[in-house]
Amino acid sequence: MAIRGAIPVRFEDVFPAGAFAVSVEPVADFEASKSGTKVQARDKATGQPLWVVAVVDPDPEARDTSARVKVAAQVLPVLPDPAPGLPFRPVEFEGLTVTAYVNNSGRVAYSFRASAVRVPAGPRASSPKSAA
Repeated sequence: MAIRGAIPVRFEDVFPAGAFAVSVEPVADFEASKSGTKVQARDKATGQPLWVVAVVDPDPEARDTSARVKVAAQVLPVLPDPAPGLPFRPVEFEGLTVTAYVNNSGRVAYSFRASAVRVPAGPRASSPKSAA
């Protein structure tokens, strides 16, 4: 069996405790950037510019508490306002996919992509682990 390309996943399966956006910035195309001129990477399928959203995963059981999610969009994705009384910006990703790869340390790592960033639809449901 061969799995080719990204695997669609549900947001709540990847981020069961939700996600908080830290920043959004253009993804650099290192091969096209020369002589100090930065060129923004483009999505191979759509040709749209690529942006990366840095997020924090508040799940206490998460192995990694930070992630980067690439989004293909014609303009800079607008992050939601911070949560009242907090410096954090709760977000959800639409069209989330994951691609597994082996990093330079020889460990399995994951690359995330999404079609859009949005304000969460509602409060997070309690995870099955916390249900009594």
